[in-house]
Amino acid sequence: MKYVVWGLVVLLLTIHQDIWFWEDNTLVFGFMPIGLLYHACISLAAGFTWYLATKFAWPLDEEPAANSAANSSTEKSERGASA
Repeated sequence: MKYVVWGLVVLLLTIHQDIWFWEDNTLVFGFMPIGLLYHACISLAAGFTWYLATKFAWPLDEEPAANSAANSSTEKSERGASA
C-alpha cells in the first residue's frame, strides 16, 4: 500500500501542473471557473492521499511517544545528578 500512496503523490504532482484550463472561461454550475473546480478537486484528492499516507505508510515508532518523553526526562535527571 505504501507504493500506491507514493504513486498517488506522483500522480497528483503531475496532474497539478495544468495548462489546459488557463485560458478556458467555462463556468461550472453557472458561477465557478473550471480551473478553480479542477484545483478544488486536486485539493480533495491530496487530502485523501494524505489520509492514506498516515493510515498505511506512516513509519511506526519502536516505543510509544509517552514512554519516550518519560525516558528522556529520566535521562536528563540522571545526567544532572551525576554532573
